[in-house]
Amino acid sequence: MYRAQPGFSHVDAEGRARMVDVSHKSDTERIAVAAGELATTAEVVALVRADGMPKADVLATARIAGITGAKKTSELIPLCHQLALSKVDVIFGFTDTTITVEATAKTTGPTGVEMEALTAVAIAGLTLHDMVKAVDPAATMNGVRLLRKEGGKRGRWSREAVVEQVGVRTDDRSAVVLVASTGGARGTREDTTGPAIAAWLENKGFSVRGPLVYADAEISAGLEDALTGGPALVISTGGTGVSPTDATPEATRAVLDRELPGIADAIRLEGTKVTPHAALSRGLTGVAGRTVIVNLPGSPGGVKDGLSVLAPIIDHLIAQVVGDGLHETADEK
Repeated sequence: MYRAQPGFSHVDAEGRARMVDVSHKSDTERIAVAAGELATTAEVVALVRADGMPKADVLATARIAGITGAKKTSELIPLCHQLALSKVDVIFGFTDTTITVEATAKTTGPTGVEMEALTAVAIAGLTLHDMVKAVDPAATMNGVRLLRKEGGKRGRWSREAVVEQVGVRTDDRSAVVLVASTGGARGTREDTTGPAIAAWLENKGFSVRGPLVYADAEISAGLEDALTGGPALVISTGGTGVSPTDATPEATRAVLDRELPGIADAIRLEGTKVTPHAALSRGLTGVAGRTVIVNLPGSPGGVKDGLSVLAPIIDHLIAQVVGDGLHETADEK
């Protein structure tokens, strides 16, 4: 369990700024994950997704800028230590009117890499702003925050754990959309199911991260990414069939604490009203911690059928998972 230390570490006993001496600390593997969002217009999001901005290759430029920013953190923030970074990864997702940014920084050393992850998000976001300002000068970079960090004698810290420790209920209207698509991850195939799910969730009042697009072979990493921060709901699309590369159910089962087979069966049944092929879906539904995970097929029709099943039950389901749902039926009230 991570335990916070009293006082500001970068201020000495006389109140003067100082660089912390870490020479006595042991080298351990350190990881930090941070996130933020660029709020913009639907037009900008569409242009970026289609690589149609006047300044081309927007995401690649922002990704390189974020990585560069992480590497230069000690030059930008005066009291940060110089670190030998072993990994910096910057990924992007989309909602109708935001571009989400998430950065992971990793090193082996005597001090953490949270500032490097945060700087990567901030610089990537500012670069996005620079790239899109010709279309939307009012774009805003919001919510730059640390999601989790690991390493050192203090162990693991997560934003979700802090929320639980202070007795505040985790946000039960947060959702992540995850897409299993090798072609989508490579940029050779346009995904329409992820944005459709995101729009459906937003219409129901959820704050949405994603769609996060991962190749079929990397869906386990995608699910780990989606679960970062402990959202109330993760809806995946794709990878539920019986082809050799379909691995979403296996990745999902590995993280579930409890399965909800009735929902998965209802989604299949709804699909078979349109096509008998819906019976081939191996999608799962269940709960991982306090997160509901729902696997939907990769076809637009399969997504539509799945969302129609979820529509009347999703609010009650999420309320039950966090302990607020009532078990009696309408007839019992």
